[in-house]
Amino acid sequence: MGKNQIAKIILFETVFVGIISLVFGLVLGIFLSQFMSVIVAKMFEADMTEFQFIFSKSACIKTCIYFAIMYLAVMFLNTLIVSRYKLINLLNSNKKNEKVRFKNPFLAIMVFIGACFILGYAYKLVLGSVNSFSSSKKLLPPILMGIVGTILIFWSLSGFILKIIQMIKGVYLKNTNMFILRQLNNKINTTVISMSVICLMLFMTITILSCALSIRETMQAEMKEMTPVDINLTEMANVDEIYDSGWQRGPSTEEQRKASRVPIVETLKENGLNMNVLKDIVEIPIYSQKGFTLKEFLGDDFEEINKLYPFMIFSSPEKIIKISDYNKIARLYGIKEYSLKDNEYIMVCNFDGMIEVRNMALKDRNKIEIAGKEYISKYKECKDGFIEIFASHTETGIILVPDSCKLTDDMKYKMFLAANYNSDTDEGKEEIEKNFIDGSEADLIKNLESKGIVIDGMSKIAIIESSVGLTTIITFIAIYLGIVFLIASSAILALKQLTESSDNKQRYTILRKIGCDEKMINKSLFWQIGIFFGLPLILAIIHSIFGIKFGLKVMSEIASSDQLLLSIIATVIIIGVIYISYFLATYFGSKNIIKEE
Repeated sequence: MGKNQIAKIILFETVFVGIISLVFGLVLGIFLSQFMSVIVAKMFEADMTEFQFIFSKSACIKTCIYFAIMYLAVMFLNTLIVSRYKLINLLNSNKKNEKVRFKNPFLAIMVFIGACFILGYAYKLVLGSVNSFSSSKKLLPPILMGIVGTILIFWSLSGFILKIIQMIKGVYLKNTNMFILRQLNNKINTTVISMSVICLMLFMTITILSCALSIRETMQAEMKEMTPVDINLTEMANVDEIYDSGWQRGPSTEEQRKASRVPIVETLKENGLNMNVLKDIVEIPIYSQKGFTLKEFLGDDFEEINKLYPFMIFSSPEKIIKISDYNKIARLYGIKEYSLKDNEYIMVCNFDGMIEVRNMALKDRNKIEIAGKEYISKYKECKDGFIEIFASHTETGIILVPDSCKLTDDMKYKMFLAANYNSDTDEGKEEIEKNFIDGSEADLIKNLESKGIVIDGMSKIAIIESSVGLTTIITFIAIYLGIVFLIASSAILALKQLTESSDNKQRYTILRKIGCDEKMINKSLFWQIGIFFGLPLILAIIHSIFGIKFGLKVMSEIASSDQLLLSIIATVIIIGVIYISYFLATYFGSKNIIKEE
């Protein structure tokens, strides 16, 4: 048989295998993608009444094109390799030993230590300078250091691990350890780049899945915590003065000025709302002192904080609420109430990033001046609390002052109302909600618009709907990518090991001839595959510890470390099931390949 005939056989083999795998892959992919969509939607309790089976023609065509390109490359390389072989090389291929290139152990140890320092410095950069990463260019150096460090770790491992274990005779000469270690040393030596890529893919899988699931858990927990009532309404007061002090709102009309002097409840009544649709109504004023911004609150600590958080806006006015008014809202929400002496104040905040900033100023019980009187912080740190409902912890700070504080009407910048819908069913609440939706036919909206009165609102229903939207898409993509990277990594390791087992079949035959029984051979195979699968995973886990911390800091608005444990457990289960399945399939497949006929 000539080379052309052999190349033709390989060509047809590749084409048939490719067509079969492509057809099965497309069918499985189409149905599993729908299943995954349902799973993610259920995770976020999305409305599934309008769910439809969707087939993307363009995605199918692109998959076929990319698959064809890869297979053409494989067929070309196979044909090229076969054309270069001589008959004598093919006949004696089983007898030919692999050329083992030993590295200088001292050099390998030095490279390993250097790689550890590179990775350590990269970890320090991503954790210690999160706020300085204003662009992707600044994030590029630690990423490159992580890639280089990973490659150097695997390059150096094959250079000194074998030498070190060889010095421990009791371990090296026991059972088939000599054979296992030399096999592994050769594998790592010849697959440095592959192992590095797999390690980085596993790192991305662990990080992406953990952060995505943490987002989900955080959102679910915070949404429940942060939406204790059905609706919040706010109306700006003294808009002209507030605009001058930094609030981004235009000059008010006469109707707006008139409305701002009237409680929101009265404005709603006068403009056509039947107040019976609301219950548990609590309305309070929120104050702001002209010129009293976040910068002024931070005082002497401003310069230091400005260096640490250069992109933070420090010109926003501080919100001030009397303690009794806050406690009315807290009582309605079922959250903690507070008390104050006449010369004390409390800073209430629940946004993680801002808590760190404010606590730097509060550590020495920061003093502030409001309405001509000096107040000292009751606590050395922020206290948990909020008044406005939202999907997550976004309260950047409220200053609670004693009722004796002489806050005047000209310091009011907002009237705030919290209430529940007077209905016990979801359908009833949705019907009441129509009274407050822009673009609806409700009399209230028409009357307010005709008079130019602006009452902003936020409802529990709207928060849930918007949160289930964009964040669900982001989480879906993250979970999808994580699982794809995981399967790709596992498949590469499995195929590499199965190929090795086929190539090394003769070596296992030699082991039998020198007296090794099947139990020892199977154990040797198990440990080889186990270590081969385990090495990239171990380094990926180390990378992930720092990657997850970085991810949570970057996404502090929508993800919380409080929910991290459950996310990590879920990630371990997902990775464990898929990774172990590939490991076992590889082990049993390799076992069948090397078994004695």
